Amino acid sequence: MNLMDKYGPDAARMSIRQYCPPRCYELEGKTLRFVIDTGEGAGKYALRFPDRTRVEWSRDGGESGAAAYECRKSDDDTYLLTYNVEGDQINHTWVIDMENELVTFLRCVIGENPLYPMLVDSHFGFGYIQMEGREHTDRRRHGFTGDVTGTCVRWTYGHALSTIHVYHDPHWYRIGYPKSQLESDDVSDAVKSIRALMREMPSSDEPAYYVRIKEGMYFVSLTEQNIEKILGARFGFRSDTLCFLDNWKHLTSVGRAFGTWTRNGADEPLLMMIGKYGSPEEVDERFFNDPIPYLM
Repeated sequence: MNLMDKYGPDAARMSIRQYCPPRCYELEGKTLRFVIDTGEGAGKYALRFPDRTRVEWSRDGGESGAAAYECRKSDDDTYLLTYNVEGDQINHTWVIDMENELVTFLRCVIGENPLYPMLVDSHFGFGYIQMEGREHTDRRRHGFTGDVTGTCVRWTYGHALSTIHVYHDPHWYRIGYPKSQLESDDVSDAVKSIRALMREMPSSDEPAYYVRIKEGMYFVSLTEQNIEKILGARFGFRSDTLCFLDNWKHLTSVGRAFGTWTRNGADEPLLMMIGKYGSPEEVDERFFNDPIPYLM
């Protein structure tokens, strides 16, 4: 029996979710309190986890809600927590750094741009974890960084799926595909369709945010805004925003995708957890040097 023949097709159907690590249930029964004092969304937040799947959250004792949540870990002490609120039009994602008692808050919203109602906008806040019985005196916070600029990596999401990320600018990234994929016709119809659509784009540049969490760990957020503005429903994924908690010491990453998925003529909300691992990749210098066609 060839086990690859038996199980390979099922694994391929998982696509970008294939290497997602198991859910983390360590927050069950706990209440975490965050103080966001830098950036957007400033205030005090409380997140209570009554069981393995639900979170009850509140801000300054006022705005509140309950949602199903997903949690993954990037190392022993760092959590990526995410959930949708308010009819799937808003997503909260938290990077919880227990080692340094710090937190990053990413709030993504669909519909803030009246000209492109499917567009996702991202808002970042930074702060600390409020520990019972003691004051947080460290003034350092997670924050935006240019450390990642100049890096190229091949991220593998599944046994037959990988892309190349080129971090060529502190506020942008570019995407490419391994030469073995580009030179081969032995790919799915979906991949061929994406290739054809991407050739209509001025470039693969999309806006990106890079946040330094700690030594060797970065939170990277990418949003397909230009694809949405130019291709719209033809591309299928509508301005989806992907954020990844990249562990460069291990070249592994956990992340989530949030946005809207258009299929069979209908728009459906998207919230998907992702896992991937990295490997070195060389690309032509133009990936680092070509101008961004969306900027003057």
